[in-house]
Amino acid sequence: MANSVVIEAETRAVAGKGAARATRRQGLVPAVIYGAKQPATLLSLDPRFVMRELIKGGWRSRLYEVNVGGESNRVLMREVQFHPVTDQPVHVDFQRLAAGEKVRVSVSVKFTNELLSPGLKRGAVMNVVHHSVECYCDPDAVPEYFIADLTGLEVNDNVRWSNLKGTDGVKPTSIEKDFVIASVAATKGMEAAASDTPAAPAGKAPAKGKAAPKPAAKK
Repeated sequence: MANSVVIEAETRAVAGKGAARATRRQGLVPAVIYGAKQPATLLSLDPRFVMRELIKGGWRSRLYEVNVGGESNRVLMREVQFHPVTDQPVHVDFQRLAAGEKVRVSVSVKFTNELLSPGLKRGAVMNVVHHSVECYCDPDAVPEYFIADLTGLEVNDNVRWSNLKGTDGVKPTSIEKDFVIASVAATKGMEAAASDTPAAPAGKAPAKGKAAPKPAAKK
């Protein structure tokens, strides 16, 4: 289960674009907490905290404890809006979590043991279909990431949902059963080399280094 990250925030008394612009002029990022059948909570954040979480990655499935106005809120960071020119965060949406209520999260996939894959060692490449997986889980058991172990994978082998580690109690949103997460794919060079290899003659292959015996002449 992912550990909670504590956020210290300030309250915002007024909603609207004008109030949000005033918050940004103060060097802060306006934000809102919604959900769990409670009124929305307006707050403002230090932009350095937002950027730090974005750089770390995996923020969509990380649990946060937002302390604002003397109240602690357990939340997920749902959306971050950016300035079109500066790419600085300008607004953050948090979803308040309720005990016992399943939440939809995007959990990243962490690939391990690439050096233990015979296919990759021979020059094949990883074809990643899902860098993250959308799934439903309990707020108290949100995985920080899933692990895809590549040990022993040959060319054309797949990593499927059932192969991932850390999926206990988690249900993917995909309707496809045991979908492919990634595959070990041959490169064009490997395919060309395979097509240039002469086919073995029918029947028993000759011993290495010996020529195949000639068929007897018909009388």
